[in-house]
Amino acid sequence: MSEHETSDTTPADAESDATNVPNAPNALAEQVYQRLKTDIFSFRLFPGDRFSENDIAQYYGVSRTPMRDGLFRLQREGYLEVGFRRGWKVAQIDFDQLDQLYDLRIVLELAALERLGAGDAPHAAIDTLKAIWCIEPEQRESDSVVMFAMDEDFHRQLVAATGNGEMLRVHNDVTERIRIVRRLDFLKPHRTSATYEEHGKMLQLIERARVAEASILLRAHITQSKLEVRKITLSMLAAARDVKFPFVS
Repeated sequence: MSEHETSDTTPADAESDATNVPNAPNALAEQVYQRLKTDIFSFRLFPGDRFSENDIAQYYGVSRTPMRDGLFRLQREGYLEVGFRRGWKVAQIDFDQLDQLYDLRIVLELAALERLGAGDAPHAAIDTLKAIWCIEPEQRESDSVVMFAMDEDFHRQLVAATGNGEMLRVHNDVTERIRIVRRLDFLKPHRTSATYEEHGKMLQLIERARVAEASILLRAHITQSKLEVRKITLSMLAAARDVKFPFVS
């Protein structure tokens, strides 16, 4: 551009352009973080497993910088521990903390039911859930992994139907933090059938504005899941392990 030419770009435009440039390191760090978390939640990285940054960065095929970002983020969230000259270790499952998270989940979902019973639930939201859960036994899902995702979505949609975004945000956070053990609940066939029965009955009670009965059922439903978590043993976790990484000790 010559000294006589003027630019059409304003300071605001320049700032916008800078904001829209993708931050590649951050994007890669996010990918590494999600991959690590998936491996922890799938017990490919098992509670107590130790590994070095070099080994796992090499295994994932990434440099140490995005790997370290992902590792330290998971440390802050309580899934990993790091020791001086001892490398990284997958944290043991804190069952006392899980108890507290399940209690918080009960509080949130009971509050959601009260709002739904007061007429805050769009009929379409309840109808959509009924089409999934109020079905004949032979139509029911049997795959434990699929059931786990369906159960999460059921409870999320109940909260979402209230229209309270902050309540949903906190509920999503709680759901994320208990996910590591919650999916093990559906390794038992009787829990799958009970989930269908209880979800279907809850939806019918909500539809009829019988909030007190729906609340009793919901509390019992989540409490039972909480008790099942307490029955989890290391052998159950080991059975759920997909594969052991070659570099862990």
